[in-house]
Formats: sequence, structure tokens, C-alpha cells
Amino acid sequence: MNTKHVIKGRVWKYGDNVNTDVIFPGKYTYTVSDPAEMPKYALEDLDPNFAENVQTNDIIVAGTNWGCGSSREQAVTCLKESGLGALVAKSFARIYYRNCLNAALPVLISPEAVDDIQDGEIIEIRLEKGEIHCKAGIFTFPPLPETVMEIFEAGGLIPYTRQRLQS
Repeated sequence: MNTKHVIKGRVWKYGDNVNTDVIFPGKYTYTVSDPAEMPKYALEDLDPNFAENVQTNDIIVAGTNWGCGSSREQAVTCLKESGLGALVAKSFARIYYRNCLNAALPVLISPEAVDDIQDGEIIEIRLEKGEIHCKAGIFTFPPLPETVMEIFEAGGLIPYTRQRLQS
């Protein structure tokens, strides 16, 4: 198994309808433009401990409609730049989901896993197999299409497109 298709990290668990203004506060939209600076403000109003304590490959597990609200890309960029490994939710807002794919941030839908995964536990996601391993067991999600995996491997939609145009 390709190790870059395995994500193992600590869970940060949140509820339903977490909107883009909560993920990356709107008050920073026009004042913070450096992607490397954006993680400092991630989830500032929802979880003041997140930005300071998130570690590489940690995983957000959330309820329904994660990323609703405006279509601002900073709400994805701040999490990707923080080192977040993946998001698992019962459902995602459509534009947020697409922005995550474009940024090569894995987003997985698994309502059953969300119900059983606990905040702070260590879980492992196997993208190629479509599996989430946690204390409660193994949960499955629909395998990601080959093109999506290629976008992830390239580091996002823009690098993927450049590679395709060059070949």
C-alpha cells in the first residue's frame, strides 16, 4: 500500500453546519493573504485551541454540512496549511467539498464512522482501500476516483493540470 495514501492522526471532532466563516473568520478575508499565515486563525471562534495544537496529519471529524456558507477558499487553505491530513464528515457543502479536492485535501463521507469516532482518538484512513480504522472498528467509504487520487498525488488541481498539459 502506498504510504502517502494512508493518513494516521488525532481526531478533532465538531458538529453540524460548521460554516466557512467559522473555519476561517471573515474578518481576516481581506487582511490575511499569505497561505502560511492562515492556519493561525483556523477555527478561532469554534475551537481556540485548534490552531495552536493541530499537528501534521490530524483529522477533523464532523457532522452534516461541513463548510456551508460562502465559497471562500481560505476556509480550505487554512486547514490544508495547518497540516491537516483529512476531513471526515456526514456530509459537506458542495463548493467546500470541491475546493478541498482542488487543494488536495482528502474529504470523506462516512456518517457511521462520524457517529462512533471519539474526539482525541487516533484513527487511520486508507484512501486506496476506502477504510477508516478506529477504536470502534473499520468503516468504509466509497473509494475515491482515480482522477481524484491523481490530483492528490500532484498536490492539487493546478499542479495536476500543469502536469497533464505538459504530457
